[in-house]
Amino acid sequence: MRIGHFSPSRPSSPSNDSPSRHTTFSQTLMEDTISDAGAIIKKWDLDTSSSTSYNRVANLFRDYREEAIKFLDAVTNLQHCMHFVIKESSSSELLVQAQSLMQIAMKRLQKEMYTILSGNRYFLDSETLSTRSSRQSTRSSVSDEDDHDDEINEIANTEVSTRASDIVRVSELVMANLKAIADCMIGAGYGKECVKIYNLNRKSVIDETLYYLGVEKLTSSQIQKMDWEVLEKKTKNWLGSVKIAVSTLFHGEKILCDHVFSASEAIRETCFSEIARESALTLFAFPELVAKYKKLSLEKMFTVLDLYNSISELWDEIELIFSFSSLEIVKSQAVASLVKIGEAAQFMLSEFESAIQKDTSKAVSGGGVHPLTRYVMNYLVFLGDYSGAFAEIIVDCPLSVQSPLPESYFMSPTSDEDDSPSSAVSVRLAWLVLVLLCKLDGKAQIYKDVSLSYLFLANNLNYVVSKVKKSNLKFLLGSDWLSKHEMKIKQYISNYERMGWNKVLTSLPDNSTAKMSSPEAREWFFKFNSGFEEAYRVQSSWIIPDPKLRDEVKISLARKIVSGYRIFYEKYRESLRSGGVKSVIRFAPDDLQNYFSDLFYGTGFSEQGTTAYGSASPSTSISTSSSPSHGR
Repeated sequence: MRIGHFSPSRPSSPSNDSPSRHTTFSQTLMEDTISDAGAIIKKWDLDTSSSTSYNRVANLFRDYREEAIKFLDAVTNLQHCMHFVIKESSSSELLVQAQSLMQIAMKRLQKEMYTILSGNRYFLDSETLSTRSSRQSTRSSVSDEDDHDDEINEIANTEVSTRASDIVRVSELVMANLKAIADCMIGAGYGKECVKIYNLNRKSVIDETLYYLGVEKLTSSQIQKMDWEVLEKKTKNWLGSVKIAVSTLFHGEKILCDHVFSASEAIRETCFSEIARESALTLFAFPELVAKYKKLSLEKMFTVLDLYNSISELWDEIELIFSFSSLEIVKSQAVASLVKIGEAAQFMLSEFESAIQKDTSKAVSGGGVHPLTRYVMNYLVFLGDYSGAFAEIIVDCPLSVQSPLPESYFMSPTSDEDDSPSSAVSVRLAWLVLVLLCKLDGKAQIYKDVSLSYLFLANNLNYVVSKVKKSNLKFLLGSDWLSKHEMKIKQYISNYERMGWNKVLTSLPDNSTAKMSSPEAREWFFKFNSGFEEAYRVQSSWIIPDPKLRDEVKISLARKIVSGYRIFYEKYRESLRSGGVKSVIRFAPDDLQNYFSDLFYGTGFSEQGTTAYGSASPSTSISTSSSPSHGR
């Protein structure tokens, strides 16, 4: 029906009272419209006996789609009629009658919305809704009055199984029905009643989903009383749930809310804010509570960084989903958690550096890799895996060093570019390695044997470089850093060989082919035997844990010692045979090769001991006995 477009078939004569005749006709037309609408509406009246008992309990939109369309048309016509009656100041009886019918219709629509929402939770699950395209879920709020009917008809009568699964198809039909009801109720001035039913249902969906995901509403007092094992379990659960909660649950609910209440932006905002705000605040408050935990230790750094990463990686989605001004508090809470997590991480980083500097553990027997080295490098490897979060956290906390950095250890891992976050991470990591190496320098001085000190430094720096090369640190510290520290390892090894085998090297003549008498040759052999036996005895308990470095050192020593000794041996062994060669020439070249092959496994003996502390177990101010716990 189109009110206001009617014109009589014959023009009224001047003598006729046109206004009166028009009023009479309009009133008749209104009466007919109300009567027609009433016939449809009363059929589905929930209270009176005029509708069958079946109609009172039946699902109009599920079971009688054509009837549902007629019902919505009737409500729309009734609404237009009421506007016309009010405008024309016509019979108050018509208005009362129309209002009564409208209340019956709205009561039915409320029942239908409740039934659809409560009976279709499976088809309105957040995962299904979140897969819908934003184009489908954010249609224009301005549409012709027949749009709802067309949408229902299209979904009801079109075969959609070719483009979507059954679940998605049913969910689209359910969403279309909800939108049609919402549009109708909002248009009739019953938006408040519609939103109330919707909010009660969908808020319970969000609350229940978060409950099953294990997201709890906890207070700071409850957190502080928890043992770390309990809190860590809850944190891991939160880390496994937050992406589902944001990307699926809240995203899906936003799509559903935007679609159902597309007719009113204000209602759409109010509705989503009411169903999502409290749960979202609970979700994003948890990381801040963890960051304030009083018992945070160095090993908990990576759990904290996991929390930071989770929010940081979801930030674009958080901004999009909670874009309404009424939900600004949710984004503020997420930011507050990021800030507190960052502060906690900065504090633990400072504690980590301080722990390295204060470490009091003793030197290790045999010059092997120190537990402190293993601990620190494993820790830094994990930090390198968090370079993104690490960069964001330290970008506002630049490195402050009281004295110039020793160039021999610390080289800028990047070129002189800008003060980018990645550069800040590289500098900070390089500094922490430097702190470790300086500490190892001090521990090396404890050894009585200087050559063992150099072997210790070589072993530990080699372990550092190896860890860097096999991890993300390789890209953060750079190839220049690596090459310079690899060169430093070679220098340490060279110093070790020179000082540890100097007595053996100097026991061979400079020119092994030069002529000498048998007594002179005998004296050289005695010196060599003595030097080699002493070096081997002392170093039989020394160790080079890295097989590659161990082989390189053995090859280098054999090349320097065995090759020269072989020439000397071959030249004088016959001439000395008559003089008791076994007592003079105690080692054949192949024997030396075998002796070298047995070195650096730490399985030999040392009568005098090799360190100032013997074989005492290391004791350190940080947990160097194991790798840092990676709380993931």
